[in-house]
Amino acid sequence: MEILSPIIEIGILYFVIYAILKGAKGSRFGQALMGVGILVVILALFTYLFHFYVLSLLIKYLLMYFAISSVVIFQPEIRRFLATIGALGSIDNSKIINGQKKLSAELFFDIIQELSTKKMGALFAFERGISLRGYEETGTSLDAIITPELMITLFTPPLPLHDGGAVIRNGRISSAHCLFPVSHNPVLARNGMRHRAAVGISEETDAIVIIVSEETGNISIAHNGKMTTFTSNTNATLIKRWISKALPSDISSIGFLPKQLGAVEKIFRNLTKGFGL
Repeated sequence: MEILSPIIEIGILYFVIYAILKGAKGSRFGQALMGVGILVVILALFTYLFHFYVLSLLIKYLLMYFAISSVVIFQPEIRRFLATIGALGSIDNSKIINGQKKLSAELFFDIIQELSTKKMGALFAFERGISLRGYEETGTSLDAIITPELMITLFTPPLPLHDGGAVIRNGRISSAHCLFPVSHNPVLARNGMRHRAAVGISEETDAIVIIVSEETGNISIAHNGKMTTFTSNTNATLIKRWISKALPSDISSIGFLPKQLGAVEKIFRNLTKGFGL
């Protein structure tokens, strides 16, 4: 048991550190964490080499205040990370596989391509690990199979459900005319409310959001608080790849935590094999 304890500790530390870094990658919290980490390392080396006692105390208290203030400043990122962990126990593999049979990347690409050609504004949020039921309740429940005719009908103005976003769960359109949180990122100042809402829900959840612009017909994809706009048909393969990612075929493709659990298990097995256990 004494031999197993350090192995288990290494596995836990690896999992926790990797999960935090992976979850914070590309976010404001990740950038701030990286900046603080570099600054702390530089100051710590400086105080260690020159034996600055007061400066070392100052760094210690600054780190404590940063830990407290980061909970408030980076609340959306932290909430999203915790929601991802909580979503692991509620994933149903059978539903995901069944959903894949009902909707393919090719079919959905043809739908948004037709909406793009007709310059019909549309907003789709694909539910993945984190539930979108809270946003779904703000709209009109449908639970319908996705077809080109239905999508054209839904997003044709001035019909009642054309405005707002649509939630897609397990390959079916679960709800339409939903209200999504609006992002306050200053980079999106020139974008319309549809695009800001897409980025907003991608900041709060792990959903992959697809937007069709009513003004230009361009197709955009929002994920992890970032938005990419595709302006030509040459990006069809990349768009289909995003749609395929939004329709995972197994639990390992949802988020990053299940994959890292497998990685920790692999390291644990290798270490125990080395000790002859």
